[in-house]
Amino acid sequence: MTSDSWSTQFTAQVVRSMRQARTDARLTMPAVAERCAERGLPEITDQTIKNLESGRRTSITLTDFLALADSLGVPPVALLFPLGTAETVEVLPGREVSTWDALAWFTGETPITEPAPPGSPRDLLDTFREHGDLVAAARASAALATDRRRTANTTPAPDRRVALLELAAGYEEYAEADRKELASFRMRMRERGLVPPALPDSLIGVDQTADEGRIEDRE
Repeated sequence: MTSDSWSTQFTAQVVRSMRQARTDARLTMPAVAERCAERGLPEITDQTIKNLESGRRTSITLTDFLALADSLGVPPVALLFPLGTAETVEVLPGREVSTWDALAWFTGETPITEPAPPGSPRDLLDTFREHGDLVAAARASAALATDRRRTANTTPAPDRRVALLELAAGYEEYAEADRKELASFRMRMRERGLVPPALPDSLIGVDQTADEGRIEDRE
Protein backbone atom coordinates (compact mmCIF):
# COMPACT_ATOMS: atom_id res chain seq x y z
CA MET A 1 0.00 0.00 0.00
CA THR A 2 1.28 3.45 -0.87
CA SER A 3 1.63 6.11 1.79
CA ASP A 4 -1.15 8.16 0.15
CA SER A 5 -3.67 5.34 0.16
CA TRP A 6 -2.68 4.34 3.71
CA SER A 7 -3.19 7.92 4.90
CA THR A 8 -6.65 8.03 3.31
CA GLN A 9 -7.70 4.67 4.74
CA PHE A 10 -6.34 5.40 8.21
CA THR A 11 -8.16 8.74 8.29
CA ALA A 12 -11.35 6.99 7.16
CA GLN A 13 -10.97 4.51 10.03
CA VAL A 14 -10.55 7.33 12.53
CA VAL A 15 -13.59 9.14 11.11
CA ARG A 16 -15.68 5.96 11.40
CA SER A 17 -14.75 5.81 15.08
CA MET A 18 -15.72 9.48 15.45
CA ARG A 19 -19.06 8.92 13.75
CA GLN A 20 -19.79 5.95 16.01
CA ALA A 21 -18.86 8.00 19.09
CA ARG A 22 -21.13 10.82 17.92
CA THR A 23 -24.00 8.40 17.31
CA ASP A 24 -23.51 6.71 20.67
CA ALA A 25 -23.59 10.11 22.39
CA ARG A 26 -26.68 11.11 20.38
CA LEU A 27 -25.01 14.27 19.21
CA THR A 28 -25.90 16.05 15.99
CA MET A 29 -23.20 17.48 13.75
CA PRO A 30 -24.15 21.06 14.68
CA ALA A 31 -23.93 20.12 18.38
CA VAL A 32 -20.41 18.75 17.92
CA ALA A 33 -19.44 21.84 15.94
CA GLU A 34 -20.76 24.03 18.75
CA ARG A 35 -18.62 22.13 21.26
CA CYS A 36 -15.57 22.60 19.04
CA ALA A 37 -16.26 26.35 18.94
CA GLU A 38 -16.44 26.37 22.75
CA ARG A 39 -12.97 24.81 22.74
CA GLY A 40 -11.59 27.60 20.58
CA LEU A 41 -11.94 26.05 17.13
CA PRO A 42 -14.98 27.68 15.47
CA GLU A 43 -13.57 26.74 12.07
CA ILE A 44 -14.75 23.17 12.69
CA THR A 45 -18.30 23.61 11.43
CA ASP A 46 -21.07 21.08 10.96
CA GLN A 47 -20.16 21.13 7.26
CA THR A 48 -16.58 20.18 8.18
CA ILE A 49 -17.88 17.19 10.11
CA LYS A 50 -20.27 16.28 7.29
CA ASN A 51 -17.41 16.38 4.78
CA LEU A 52 -15.33 14.09 6.99
CA GLU A 53 -18.09 11.58 7.62
CA SER A 54 -19.13 11.49 3.96
CA GLY A 55 -15.57 10.97 2.77
CA ARG A 56 -15.41 14.18 0.80
CA ARG A 57 -12.59 15.26 3.10
CA THR A 58 -9.87 12.63 3.41
CA SER A 59 -7.49 14.23 5.92
CA ILE A 60 -7.69 15.83 9.31
CA THR A 61 -5.27 18.06 11.18
CA LEU A 62 -3.95 17.09 14.58
CA THR A 63 -5.59 20.14 16.21
CA ASP A 64 -8.98 19.33 14.66
CA PHE A 65 -8.62 15.71 15.71
CA LEU A 66 -7.93 16.61 19.35
CA ALA A 67 -10.78 19.13 19.48
CA LEU A 68 -13.22 16.64 17.98
CA ALA A 69 -12.13 13.87 20.34
CA ASP A 70 -12.65 16.11 23.37
CA SER A 71 -15.98 17.35 22.01
CA LEU A 72 -17.12 13.75 21.60
CA GLY A 73 -15.92 12.85 25.09
CA VAL A 74 -13.64 10.09 23.81
CA PRO A 75 -9.92 9.60 24.54
CA PRO A 76 -8.02 10.44 21.34
CA VAL A 77 -6.12 7.14 21.40
CA ALA A 78 -9.43 5.23 21.36
CA LEU A 79 -10.32 6.92 18.07
CA LEU A 80 -6.95 6.10 16.54
CA PHE A 81 -7.01 2.45 17.57
CA PRO A 82 -10.54 1.03 18.03
CA LEU A 83 -9.74 -1.50 20.72
CA GLY A 84 -12.46 -4.11 21.08
CA THR A 85 -14.05 -3.44 17.70
CA ALA A 86 -11.19 -4.17 15.29
CA GLU A 87 -8.83 -7.13 15.48
CA THR A 88 -5.96 -5.46 13.64
CA VAL A 89 -4.94 -2.03 12.41
CA GLU A 90 -2.38 -0.86 9.85
CA VAL A 91 -0.25 1.49 11.92
CA LEU A 92 2.04 2.37 8.99
CA PRO A 93 1.96 1.46 5.30
CA GLY A 94 2.33 -2.31 5.13
CA ARG A 95 2.62 -2.76 8.92
CA GLU A 96 -0.56 -4.40 10.24
CA VAL A 97 -0.58 -5.44 13.89
CA SER A 98 -3.17 -6.29 16.53
CA THR A 99 -5.14 -3.30 17.72
CA TRP A 100 -3.84 -3.78 21.27
CA ASP A 101 -0.22 -3.89 20.08
CA ALA A 102 -0.86 -0.73 18.06
CA LEU A 103 -2.30 1.09 21.05
CA ALA A 104 0.50 -0.10 23.33
CA TRP A 105 3.09 1.03 20.77
CA PHE A 106 1.44 4.45 20.59
CA THR A 107 1.43 4.91 24.36
CA GLY A 108 5.01 3.75 24.76
CA GLU A 109 4.31 0.41 26.41
CA THR A 110 6.22 -1.73 23.91
CA PRO A 111 8.42 -3.63 23.77
CA ILE A 112 7.44 -5.14 27.11
CA THR A 113 9.61 -8.27 27.02
CA GLU A 114 12.51 -6.41 28.61
CA PRO A 115 12.76 -3.65 31.23
CA ALA A 116 12.68 -0.17 29.80
CA PRO A 117 16.15 1.35 29.52
CA PRO A 118 16.65 4.07 32.18
CA GLY A 119 15.75 7.48 30.82
CA SER A 120 13.94 6.08 27.76
CA PRO A 121 10.49 7.37 26.78
CA ARG A 122 8.90 4.12 27.96
CA ASP A 123 10.75 4.34 31.28
CA LEU A 124 9.31 7.83 31.75
CA LEU A 125 5.79 6.62 30.95
CA ASP A 126 6.18 3.64 33.27
CA THR A 127 7.32 5.93 36.08
CA PHE A 128 4.26 8.17 35.80
CA ARG A 129 1.93 5.18 35.50
CA GLU A 130 3.40 3.73 38.68
CA HIS A 131 2.92 7.11 40.36
CA GLY A 132 -0.72 7.05 39.30
CA ASP A 133 -1.16 3.57 40.77
CA LEU A 134 0.38 4.69 44.06
CA VAL A 135 -1.89 7.74 44.19
CA ALA A 136 -4.95 5.53 43.59
CA ALA A 137 -3.87 3.12 46.33
CA ALA A 138 -3.22 5.93 48.82
CA ARG A 139 -6.57 7.56 48.10
CA ALA A 140 -8.42 4.27 48.48
CA SER A 141 -6.75 3.31 51.76
CA ALA A 142 -7.23 6.81 53.20
CA ALA A 143 -10.93 6.77 52.30
CA LEU A 144 -11.33 3.31 53.81
CA ALA A 145 -9.58 4.32 57.02
CA THR A 146 -11.76 7.43 57.33
CA ASP A 147 -14.90 5.38 56.76
CA ARG A 148 -13.88 2.81 59.39
CA ARG A 149 -13.10 5.55 61.92
CA ARG A 150 -16.46 7.22 61.27
CA THR A 151 -18.30 3.92 61.68
CA ALA A 152 -16.51 3.21 64.95
CA ASN A 153 -17.23 6.65 66.38
CA THR A 154 -20.95 6.46 65.57
CA THR A 155 -21.52 2.95 66.92
CA PRO A 156 -23.64 3.15 70.12
CA ALA A 157 -22.61 -0.21 71.67
CA PRO A 158 -19.45 0.36 73.81
CA ASP A 159 -17.98 -3.12 73.27
CA ARG A 160 -18.60 -2.93 69.53
CA ARG A 161 -17.11 0.56 69.42
CA VAL A 162 -13.86 -0.61 71.04
CA ALA A 163 -13.50 -3.42 68.51
CA LEU A 164 -14.23 -1.09 65.61
CA LEU A 165 -11.77 1.51 66.87
CA GLU A 166 -9.03 -1.12 66.95
CA LEU A 167 -9.97 -2.14 63.42
CA ALA A 168 -9.93 1.50 62.31
CA ALA A 169 -6.45 1.95 63.77
CA GLY A 170 -5.24 -0.95 61.67
CA TYR A 171 -6.68 0.57 58.51
CA GLU A 172 -5.05 3.88 59.39
CA GLU A 173 -1.68 2.15 59.64
CA TYR A 174 -2.14 0.76 56.13
CA ALA A 175 -3.16 4.19 54.89
CA GLU A 176 -0.10 5.79 56.45
CA ALA A 177 2.14 3.16 54.88
CA ASP A 178 0.62 3.93 51.47
CA ARG A 179 1.20 7.66 52.01
CA LYS A 180 4.84 7.06 52.93
CA GLU A 181 5.39 4.85 49.88
CA LEU A 182 3.90 7.54 47.65
CA ALA A 183 5.99 10.25 49.34
CA SER A 184 9.17 8.22 48.87
CA PHE A 185 8.37 7.58 45.21
CA ARG A 186 7.74 11.29 44.56
CA MET A 187 11.04 12.13 46.25
CA ARG A 188 12.87 9.69 43.96
CA MET A 189 11.14 11.26 40.95
CA ARG A 190 12.47 14.67 41.95
CA GLU A 191 15.95 13.25 42.45
CA ARG A 192 15.77 12.16 38.79
CA GLY A 193 14.87 15.71 37.77
CA LEU A 194 11.19 14.88 37.16
CA VAL A 195 8.24 16.99 38.29
CA PRO A 196 5.59 14.78 39.92
CA PRO A 197 1.93 15.50 39.13
CA ALA A 198 -0.09 17.58 41.56
CA LEU A 199 -1.77 15.55 44.27
CA PRO A 200 -5.53 15.48 44.98
CA ASP A 201 -6.75 17.42 48.00
CA SER A 202 -7.15 14.24 50.04
CA LEU A 203 -3.41 13.61 49.80
CA ILE A 204 -2.16 17.12 50.47
CA GLY A 205 0.72 16.84 52.90
CA VAL A 206 2.24 13.69 51.37
CA ASP A 207 5.33 15.56 50.21
CA GLN A 208 5.74 16.94 53.72
CA THR A 209 5.83 13.34 54.90
CA ALA A 210 8.86 12.74 52.70
CA ASP A 211 10.60 15.85 54.02
CA GLU A 212 9.97 14.75 57.60
CA GLY A 213 11.39 11.34 56.80
CA ARG A 214 14.59 12.86 55.47
CA ILE A 215 14.95 14.98 58.62
CA GLU A 216 14.51 11.88 60.76
CA ASP A 217 17.16 10.03 58.73
CA ARG A 218 19.67 12.86 59.26
CA GLU A 219 18.99 12.87 62.97
